[in-house]
Amino acid sequence: KERIFTLAELKQYDGSDPNKPIYLGCAGWVHDVTAGKAFYGPGGAYGVFAGRDASRGLALMEVAYTHADISDLTLSQKQTLQEWSSKYAKYPVVGRIVDYSEPNS
Repeated sequence: KERIFTLAELKQYDGSDPNKPIYLGCAGWVHDVTAGKAFYGPGGAYGVFAGRDASRGLALMEVAYTHADISDLTLSQKQTLQEWSSKYAKYPVVGRIVDYSEPNS
C-alpha cells in the first residue's frame, strides 16, 4: 500500500535521526534517499532538501526556498523539475505527497 505523506510527516525523515531513513519529495513522489546519505544527510550538499518537498527548490535550482508551491513555474523550470524527477527514479519510491498538484501547464 502506498503511503501518503503530509509535509509535517515528511519532515520527520530529514536525516537528523540516525535511526530513521532519509526521505525527499520530488514532483509528488517521496523517495528514500538514505543510500545517498553523504549527499542528503545533515551537512550534505543536498541536505537542505531532506525531509521536504524539494520540487520548488530543484525546479528553481536554489536551496533557499520558503514554500512548496510550484503553480507559478515557467516552462523551463517545469522541465528542470522533470529532469530532477527522472534522476530520483533510481531511489525507491515510498509514497506520495498529500494534495500534490502538478504545475499548471
